[in-house]
Amino acid sequence: MASNSAQPSFEDMLPIMAEKLGGEGLIGELCNGFELLADGDKGAITFDSLKRNAAVLGLQGLSDGDLRSMLREGDSDGDGALNQMEFCVLMFRLSPELMEQSEVLLEEALEQQFKGFY
Repeated sequence: MASNSAQPSFEDMLPIMAEKLGGEGLIGELCNGFELLADGDKGAITFDSLKRNAAVLGLQGLSDGDLRSMLREGDSDGDGALNQMEFCVLMFRLSPELMEQSEVLLEEALEQQFKGFY
């Protein structure tokens, strides 16, 4: 019997993470997520590394075509894989609420990065 209670999706969690971690912390967590999914030898998220880690993401039910589609959606340079920047951009694009907050998060991250230079 299927449950009617909806589990929070990744998109629902990003704004909460951003609020709790701040801009710099969120970017750090996205980078950690990228490292978990990336093929260590290639330094990118490939179809094989995504397929291998699909269960970790709760995506074990997706077909190969769905996984390839996910890669294509974020692959801005057309190399068939996601580099770290493409992955982070895709994560922001998947969360409309976070996109609205992105300017504030960017400013906060830059302030932290350049603290002491002023």
